[in-house]
Amino acid sequence: MAEEVQIAGAGSTAKIRNPLGTVGLTIVTIGVYFFFWWYFINREMRDLGRARNVDLGQNPGNSVLALVPGGLILIPALVTEWTTSARIEGAQEAVGIERRVSGPIIFILLFLIAPVGIWYAQSELNKVWQAQGAGSLPQPAAPEQPAPPEQPAAVEQPPADSPS
Repeated sequence: MAEEVQIAGAGSTAKIRNPLGTVGLTIVTIGVYFFFWWYFINREMRDLGRARNVDLGQNPGNSVLALVPGGLILIPALVTEWTTSARIEGAQEAVGIERRVSGPIIFILLFLIAPVGIWYAQSELNKVWQAQGAGSLPQPAAPEQPAPPEQPAAVEQPPADSPS
């Protein structure tokens, strides 16, 4: 099962998916799962980008449309693979990963050896979700106890029966 994580500041979730499971589901479903996966990774990166004020895509539906009917003329499919690969690198930069993936490497793998590209892209996205404080959904914080009110300092008064 994929582990759901909260995207910090976005109010939405992302999934840490098993990269081999992603490849396996794509193969078993004869590629149908790939289109769903493509939409969800682009949606997750969009939400992360909005939370971090970074442009990581605006419309994940367009990314899928560039693959399905756009793939018939090849150029839109290549463009969405290129931009999504760059978004994965940008997502890693947004969460502060120092040794980032190379977007062009993901693109080349997706284009030439799709199963390896899918595996590599998902494993790099998992690093993003783990680095941004993911791991589990945050638990509600315990309510803070108010501090006890300060007692006024006692002022020393001279004894009443002493002459002044």
